[in-house]
Amino acid sequence: MTPTMVHASPGTDARRVLQLLLAATWLLDGLLQYQSFMYTQAFGQMIGGTAAGNPGVIADPIRWNAALVAHHLVLLNTVFATVQLLLGLGIAYRPAVRVALAASIAWSLGVWWFGEGLGGVLSGGASPVSGGPGAVILYALLAVLLWPAGRPGVTAPSVAFRAVGAPAARLLWLVLWGSLAYFALTPANRAPQALHDMIVSMTGGEPGWVTWLESQAAAVLAHQGLTASIVLAVALIAIAAGVFLPPPLARSALILALVVAAFIWVFGEAFGQILAGGATDPNSAPLLALLALAYWPPATAGPGARRPQADGPPAMAAGQAEGSAMDAAPGKP
Repeated sequence: MTPTMVHASPGTDARRVLQLLLAATWLLDGLLQYQSFMYTQAFGQMIGGTAAGNPGVIADPIRWNAALVAHHLVLLNTVFATVQLLLGLGIAYRPAVRVALAASIAWSLGVWWFGEGLGGVLSGGASPVSGGPGAVILYALLAVLLWPAGRPGVTAPSVAFRAVGAPAARLLWLVLWGSLAYFALTPANRAPQALHDMIVSMTGGEPGWVTWLESQAAAVLAHQGLTASIVLAVALIAIAAGVFLPPPLARSALILALVVAAFIWVFGEAFGQILAGGATDPNSAPLLALLALAYWPPATAGPGARRPQADGPPAMAAGQAEGSAMDAAPGKP
């Protein structure tokens, strides 16, 4: 088959790469859940703490869940960890990917409510710097956007557009990043010392070099909460609007998303506090970066594109180049 005869949508094989990255994140979550810290009463207390500030209809089931975990700690934590490992393995195993992605959506929604208190969205505590609106809801969003199905007769300009179509995918992106911009400007997050105190709170139990990084960032942001929140919100709004722009400008917005995610993960989330030994996941920033890669447009996007180009971040280029040949084979999801 000659190159001009390939009619595959751009980034189809790149979608599989992103699915495997999502699977690896679930596997990491499962391993983190097996930490000794999770087998102490602190785990149940951590769950119960997410009820604070939420309406009773949201908070009461969280308290019930926290009490249940406290009374059956070893059993339930082992179940939680094993479920996450199975989700990761299922997504990595191609024949099971649909079932695993569907299960991950249901699991993520349950954990978002019963384990994360809806990420602080209703309590006023959600902050894009510390992981709001909750890392686990991003797993559900990624599962939807990486669903292994195309739209017949439609050439998708990016991986994220294949399962739900460009309008829906753009709307999901706008809602996510627009809400992050809103959360950045809430009173609790724009207070003079809000960002400073938030970053300082991340230093407990961290290695010395991480504590030093967090301390430097906190010093820069001391008494600069409003200014920093406005700058962050402007960047988040630019990212939210980016997917509606032509591909060259969209790439710039996605690069900005990757940069913002990196800064949040290092300085706001302290690498997800994985090194401190009490993290259940790597937090939201790596998932935001994964979402940005899912929206990355190839060099030639649009209805007239006949052959996808391997033009993207280094992690994606090989997958997009190989995908043009692999998608032509029958039976590929």
